[in-house]
Amino acid sequence: MDFGIIDESDLIRVRKVLRTEAEEVGLNLVDTTKLITAGSELARNILNYATDRRGRVHVEQVRRGGRRGVRATFADDGPGIADIDAAMTDGFSTRGSMGLGLPGAKRLVDDMTLTSSPGTGTTVVIVKWQR
Repeated sequence: MDFGIIDESDLIRVRKVLRTEAEEVGLNLVDTTKLITAGSELARNILNYATDRRGRVHVEQVRRGGRRGVRATFADDGPGIADIDAAMTDGFSTRGSMGLGLPGAKRLVDDMTLTSSPGTGTTVVIVKWQR
């Protein structure tokens, strides 16, 4: 499923879609909650940092071997992240926040990749697998 992230109401949609997909693949309640929390944080980052507060998300079910999971791809055409290593460090913030968003999201999921560079936007892909 693909849809845009353009305002606060889309955070609710992200949570609902992630919950539905997680339940369909059989994630337990704790893993479902972790996926929803990480996805909500990434969607909020789009609203906070992307140009024109706009981005998009693609959510899909995936398989690897005998395991099923949920993959969510969050993308924007914003200013990008100049120093990804710094952005993935607890406490780093460009806006005076606690700086736990990206590293916190990474701790909540099984796989996370972040690609970005100044002027090209940012794409974050997260995956949560069945236990």
